[in-house]
Amino acid sequence: MVFLPQEVIARKRDGHALTKAEIAEFIAGFADGRVADTQAAAFAMAVYFNDMDMDERVALTLAMRDSGQVLDWRDFDGPVADKHSTGGVGDNVSLMLAPMLAAIGIYVPMISGRGLGHTGGTLDKFDAIPGYTTSPDNALFRQVVKNAGCAIIGQTADLAPADKRLYAIRDVTATVESIPLITASILAKKLAAGLDALVLDVKTGSGAFMSTPEKARALAQSLVEVANGAGLATSALITDMNEPLASAAGNALEVRNAVDFLTGRHRDERLLEVTLALCATVATMTNIAENSQQARVLLHARLDDGSAAERFGQMVAALGGPADLIDNMDAHLPEASIIRDVHAPQEGTVASIDTRGVGMAVVALGGGRTTPGDAIDYAVGFDRLAGLGTRIDTKTPIARLHANDAASVDEAEKRLLAAYGLGNFHERQPLVSATVAPDSVERKE
Repeated sequence: MVFLPQEVIARKRDGHALTKAEIAEFIAGFADGRVADTQAAAFAMAVYFNDMDMDERVALTLAMRDSGQVLDWRDFDGPVADKHSTGGVGDNVSLMLAPMLAAIGIYVPMISGRGLGHTGGTLDKFDAIPGYTTSPDNALFRQVVKNAGCAIIGQTADLAPADKRLYAIRDVTATVESIPLITASILAKKLAAGLDALVLDVKTGSGAFMSTPEKARALAQSLVEVANGAGLATSALITDMNEPLASAAGNALEVRNAVDFLTGRHRDERLLEVTLALCATVATMTNIAENSQQARVLLHARLDDGSAAERFGQMVAALGGPADLIDNMDAHLPEASIIRDVHAPQEGTVASIDTRGVGMAVVALGGGRTTPGDAIDYAVGFDRLAGLGTRIDTKTPIARLHANDAASVDEAEKRLLAAYGLGNFHERQPLVSATVAPDSVERKE
């Protein structure tokens, strides 16, 4: 029977569940040109309004995966795993997580993205490192993963290409916020990466795309159920993003924060806890450790003996960055020409933080994009960000601002001050509020 994409669109428009064959044919047609962008846009809108059941979500994810190459690591001598975060401010966890897992024997081929809206992108942080390539060919990618234990790169043209095109369409047709489409977009790339295990960091709070716990749980449950239904062992942690995770926000500043973390010069308490929780989840899922406590002891040991920092340095050098970044980062990372403290107009205790507002203040400095083609100033942002419960006075600023453009300083300072509320602080939300894990894994080919 002749495939007619408009029939698939009409069935979903009318609220029917699509079959695995219909979804596979539609996505394959989109990848090879038989389905037009306008038809893909209509399909996305139909899904947005009429949702998809779990079988449909699994089928869509697998079809997106199969639109390109699927990596194979079966010749490696250890488990292969990755992590995905739904995005936040001061969220540089990937920079520590990948080398920490590598140091305990887990290979991490991490395929990351760029900043979106108020959230910083992992690839943008690595672009702040001179010479580092986020788009190596597959041969170099495999070599770095094998030798350093980890490699953090961007999505290649061969991995889930249908997802890349469909996301661009969703971005301009107001269909981004569909949980089935978000699920397929995230997981198609991870399934194409050929992983043994995946941990998800689903954020909730003022700096998260899923601002309420209910929305975060709905997304986490969809991701976990679909990923396991597609054959990838996956668990999710729901974590708090009501304040920046690290005390730095901005690309080069977050790299500095990560190097300080790995070398032990400075470790933000909340950042350490989230990173350890995610790493321990992967370690138990891959049977590197019997339980979370054993995993944490092992991970702490690899931080303290310098093994994790060494893996990070090996990865950076192998992908074209400076060989001495760990020991000599001041010689390589860009620095802003204007550095000054931001003081609140009165004394008080930090009672609330509009974390999205902090992220947008970084964007106002030039550290993020307002349109997709914008250039980024990697040196700008904030460090020494005060957390909830911090007492602010004449000696304790809210943050230290880094800028290269005097015109942007006042705007960014105004935004940062507006994001901080002083008053009576009660208590933080739990840093890890829930774990979403499958009761069983059903494999589907």
